Amino acid sequence: MNPEFEDADETIVVAADDSSILGGDKTSADYYFDSYSHFGIHEEMLKDVVRTKTYQNVIYKNKFLFKDKIVLDVGAGTGILSLFCAKAGAKHVYAIECSQMADMAKEIVKANGFSDVITVLKGKVEEIDLPVPQVDIIISEWMGYFLLYENMLNTVLYARDKWLVNNGIVLPDNASLHLTAIEDSVYKEDKIEFWKNVYGFDMSCIRKQSMMEPLVDTVDQNQIVTNSQLLKNMNISKMTSGDASFTAPFKLVAERDDYIHALVAYFDVSFSVCHKMTGFSTGPRSKNTHWKQTVLYLEDVLTICQGEFVVGTMTVTQNKKNPRDVDITLKYSLNGCRCNVSRTQEYKMR
Repeated sequence: MNPEFEDADETIVVAADDSSILGGDKTSADYYFDSYSHFGIHEEMLKDVVRTKTYQNVIYKNKFLFKDKIVLDVGAGTGILSLFCAKAGAKHVYAIECSQMADMAKEIVKANGFSDVITVLKGKVEEIDLPVPQVDIIISEWMGYFLLYENMLNTVLYARDKWLVNNGIVLPDNASLHLTAIEDSVYKEDKIEFWKNVYGFDMSCIRKQSMMEPLVDTVDQNQIVTNSQLLKNMNISKMTSGDASFTAPFKLVAERDDYIHALVAYFDVSFSVCHKMTGFSTGPRSKNTHWKQTVLYLEDVLTICQGEFVVGTMTVTQNKKNPRDVDITLKYSLNGCRCNVSRTQEYKMR
């Protein structure tokens, strides 16, 4: 991590009881849609060049896919993907957006002269009636932190099963979750161990909570200690919603003698139906994106030698109270010449 940039560049996904922070009758799912009503989050996503330029290139360099096709944009936001599709020659684009940003999207579509091609529909995908029985293409930027946080994937799968023609296209059509391990003593000491002694007082109870909160931040590639392991590959065209909950084994082999303080998850997406395979990675060795990486701190400091390995499993499930949240169970062990550890830890992305 980069402590000198922590105020500007870190995002903490808070682990807390929903009722204690939300108040009233609103759930965190309601706040999810409310958060996308503010322009700031859309500015951040639009300025994410890796994200936005990849989608633009996929559409503009593969116009043959979109020419005279009916397109559904799931979670349209400002409507940028719909505008790309319309400019690429789509017959019509239906842009579904649940937040108040839908009103802005309608104005944007009109201001750019695409009102006859793009129809913005305000509401939840699961509750909307499309003016057409089927669509040829579904496009969406559904990925959240840790790939699955916010769980918009299920909405895309719902739309696919309800409206997509046989042999229709889902973009992107592949996503994969990966895991690696890092040395991070300075940041862990500053953010986690800090709670053991706060001006002479023991606040370790907060430390326990902070250990359960995955940290979304940019990882310096020089901190990486092991190889990367594929945890889960998802074919968005064929998978079911249940496939987003899984248990995956991993084996992380040390590439040097070092300490391991945390495991780091990131994801890749690809558009395999394009004329030329296109995609991007959110990994620490790739260009930074607004998704950054997801850091899971370990209770133990693992002393590992080159060639030794950490083995275990990661279980990822939807939270039962709010399916947009993610629960993670990590089981890991190291049987090395300097360190022998076996432990299970729970994490909650809220």
